[in-house]
Amino acid sequence: MFKKILSVCLVVLMLAGLCVSFAACSKKDETPAADDKKKDFKLGVILLHDEASTYDKNFIEAVERAKEQLGLEDSQVVYKKNIPESNECYEAAADLVDAGCDIIFADSFGHETHMIKAAKEFTDVQFCHATGTMAHTAGLSNFHNAFASIYEGRYLAGVAAGMKLNQMIADGKITADKAKMGYVGAFTYAEVISGYTSFYLGAKSVCPSVTMDVQFTGSWYDETKEKNAAAALIESGCVLISQHADSMGAPSVCEEKKVPNVSYNGSTVASCPETFIVSSKIDWTPYFVYICNAVIEGKTIDTDWTGTIATGSVALSDVNEAAAAPGTKEKIAEVKAKLVAGEIHVFDTNTFTVGGEKLTTYKADVDTDDNFTPDTEVVADGYFHESEKRSAPYFDVKIDGITLLNAEF
Repeated sequence: MFKKILSVCLVVLMLAGLCVSFAACSKKDETPAADDKKKDFKLGVILLHDEASTYDKNFIEAVERAKEQLGLEDSQVVYKKNIPESNECYEAAADLVDAGCDIIFADSFGHETHMIKAAKEFTDVQFCHATGTMAHTAGLSNFHNAFASIYEGRYLAGVAAGMKLNQMIADGKITADKAKMGYVGAFTYAEVISGYTSFYLGAKSVCPSVTMDVQFTGSWYDETKEKNAAAALIESGCVLISQHADSMGAPSVCEEKKVPNVSYNGSTVASCPETFIVSSKIDWTPYFVYICNAVIEGKTIDTDWTGTIATGSVALSDVNEAAAAPGTKEKIAEVKAKLVAGEIHVFDTNTFTVGGEKLTTYKADVDTDDNFTPDTEVVADGYFHESEKRSAPYFDVKIDGITLLNAEF
């Protein structure tokens, strides 16, 4: 009897061992396949400019961080730099397809139609585009848009600006009625309007008397025009400057004239140690990690993706204590926590007026037809719901307190 029981036990143990060995073999068989897919993966990146542009440099740095996190080799990322918003973008995309790229990403608004053209032709490749508006209506399974709630970051940067204005008032450098900021903007697109308005509202939340003038350049990157715009704003009485333009033009003028500056897309403290306060930016690292993993793992990429503070996609640089008002870092942390908790909404309709009236309803052009026809109600629950109906900004309201000095662009 004992021998029979022993025999049964031995059989059970042998079967169990075979099962474990089979499972281990199966796992070994799967790992090389997954590793091979990652090893063969390649990302193509199309940039409007190069590292000299703070905008494009921000993307390059995010790609490099994502590459490190994913464990990719240098050869698995191919850059196409200084690609204009023309058919050259399509040609660059086609070259990247020929180079074996599984995903092709473009970083500028005007690249979108050319990326769509490429996506329709090269259906086995995924095309991703920053700041675009057409993916959610294009109906292409391999074309995707992405943006982030950068208006929250600009609002926080505005809080830092308002704190600086308060310090200047308290120190007797200006009076409250002279708390005028200047803003260098590229175009009168919703993205720019959303950005300068959120910045202004952040400043107004701590410095109620603030006003702001906006000077447009008609270009995303023109250092001379940006310098001239900043200089003209300072000459007209603006005591603090910010911008939505991509060169070092405005920050360099501020440093030269000793005017406080809030930059964009990265810290300028190395070049402007006496005037740089803080910078907001979109950190594209989470998005690049997400889309690369999706393709490697055979998963679907969201058609229209919106990053937030919570996803790590909206970030601020370190505060430059040499230029910022005392307590700025702590105030930013306080307001950020309230934004994340939903206690503050950037475009709260109780905090601004339009023509002296409260905004109670607004239809935005979310679906972006050729005539830019308003199609979606975006005011509800007491605030304008920016980037919730579509990732790219659609806030294009002209609010009181902001003066547009030239709006032909």
